[in-house]
Amino acid sequence: MARMIELKNVQIQRGGRILIDNATFALHAKQCMALTGVNGCGKSTLFQVLLGSHIIDQGDLHIQPQLRIAHMAQEIDHIERTAREHVLDGFTLFRQLEQEQREAEASGDDNKLAHTLAALDEIDAYSLANRAETILLGLGFANTDYDKPVADFSGGWRIRLNLARTLFSPSDLLLLDEPTNHLDIEAIHFLEQWISKYEGAVLLVSHDRDFIDACCNRLSHIEQTVFKVYSGNYSAFERQRAEHMQQQQSLLVKQQRRQKELQGFIDRFRAQATKAKQAQSRIKALEKMQTIQVVREQSPYQFKIPCSDKVSSPLISWSKVDVGYSQKPIVKACNFSINPGQRVGLLGTNGAGKSTVIKSLAKDITVLSGDESFGEHLNIGYFAQHQLEALDLDASAILHIQRLSPAAREQDIRDFLGSFNIRGDQATDNIGPFSGGEKARLALAIVAWQKPNVLLLDEPTNHLDIAMREALSDAIQAYQGAVILISHDRYMLRHCVDDFYLVEDGQLSLFNGDIDDYYAMRESKDASPPSSVQQDSINANTSKKQVRANAAALRKQLSPLKKQVDKFEKLIEKFDLALGNIREQLSDASIYEESNKQQLQTALSQEKEIAQQLQEAEENWEQALENYETLQQALEN
Repeated sequence: MARMIELKNVQIQRGGRILIDNATFALHAKQCMALTGVNGCGKSTLFQVLLGSHIIDQGDLHIQPQLRIAHMAQEIDHIERTAREHVLDGFTLFRQLEQEQREAEASGDDNKLAHTLAALDEIDAYSLANRAETILLGLGFANTDYDKPVADFSGGWRIRLNLARTLFSPSDLLLLDEPTNHLDIEAIHFLEQWISKYEGAVLLVSHDRDFIDACCNRLSHIEQTVFKVYSGNYSAFERQRAEHMQQQQSLLVKQQRRQKELQGFIDRFRAQATKAKQAQSRIKALEKMQTIQVVREQSPYQFKIPCSDKVSSPLISWSKVDVGYSQKPIVKACNFSINPGQRVGLLGTNGAGKSTVIKSLAKDITVLSGDESFGEHLNIGYFAQHQLEALDLDASAILHIQRLSPAAREQDIRDFLGSFNIRGDQATDNIGPFSGGEKARLALAIVAWQKPNVLLLDEPTNHLDIAMREALSDAIQAYQGAVILISHDRYMLRHCVDDFYLVEDGQLSLFNGDIDDYYAMRESKDASPPSSVQQDSINANTSKKQVRANAAALRKQLSPLKKQVDKFEKLIEKFDLALGNIREQLSDASIYEESNKQQLQTALSQEKEIAQQLQEAEENWEQALENYETLQQALEN
């Protein structure tokens, strides 16, 4: 397997501060590695090192000669180009040969023209436009978008164009920095499929754990300058990290016990002449003993979303409601209601009208027609990305809350903001310098402060790191009110939603299934081919219809099998924890005293019973996993 890059004992600094120290790893073809760690730990700086815009301070860096690196830019320079031309520009050799062809034709140099046409044929230049359009289509662009000027697209869509250009560029190493931030779940699924077929190496930064799980076979975690490589995806990383924490904790307990024994000996015999030598040796041993540092993944976010004490049922009710803009309905005849405690996720392709529905529910825009009613005690908490732009950059985080509650104590506001990790000077200084993630946390804090009884959340995870996403998922699960959620974060959708509604073809309807079922449904539908695809390509797409349908059917079977695997995993965790607690009781010498005979018998009986239950759960899990992996392998083949 070709080695693309290799780092040995590398140290990277920025502004005199060490970001990464003693990093050693290699990345080979067909490997996809995720870089994780808190913001500012050095992930983006490592990208700059590989791109040659930042130097290492110590160690050795080897990059394979002639390595072609594709990197997703965050800005677009030439906005007068069309979307298709911008993507094609990523193939620099193609553009160079095009220029040579024009020059040869203009000068009448037939020899040069023949060589140039042969070179164009070698790179299959006549199919490049079709390939570019296929990528654009997969990332959510419509056929009518291909000839639009880049200037006509919003910032998020321009980022998608840059991603399309990066994927289209011939490369051996792909560097992707938050590639899913502006993608919907259909586009994310396309990107996952594309990466799975990529022949080179991929290094990516992402806060989307499901995306990392789907794409990555290695993970590097940066914490307090330590660069540690793990095998597997994000879920495997979590398991390995938890095991490491447990081992470190066990070692610490043993060390503390030994320190206590040494100190006890010293205290008892320090003054006795006959024991002085032994006491001195133990003093030296105690001094040399370095305290084990227990690795802890302590989240800086400890917030909750309080719910209003007063609720109404239903909170919102629609009957034959049309929603849209300028009297042009986008979603028609909606019959929908939201009740206390309900958890709803909105699914649908980009542009189908999901955000329009949630804006109408939030009263951000007025419904076009139909009957709507609101509960007497309705209190809406609405979060959308445009609200970040509405924040007052010249005001502090505390002032934003004080404007809502002038009578609130400043310390209470500080404590509340602190749970969102907005502390100290960050709470009192103007928010102008805040990053996108910090603004998003403040906007969520403002929503939570108002104690809504229904949360309307439109892509709340953009700009948030993994720790904050998990904290938000936990807070939503603990929240007592109703939730309507639009998100491309499948982890959040899986953990926070009970019922899905589909927005498609101008209709809002209950979707009978989960995220995996939604993917299967999307794959079973015929994708419209790019406008300039040749007739043989169209026929090829049509001939693959049955293959996609078969794959979709297999995926539908995968979903219940995966749920079985997850079910038995949870049982194993439950029984393993219970068994550990029982055995901890049995390790206490006092339980073997005559007075605790009944307690001992009960504990021994429970140990036997739980051990049996654990063994059965493990056997069931192994069988379920085997069934799941067999079907998954059939799908991949």
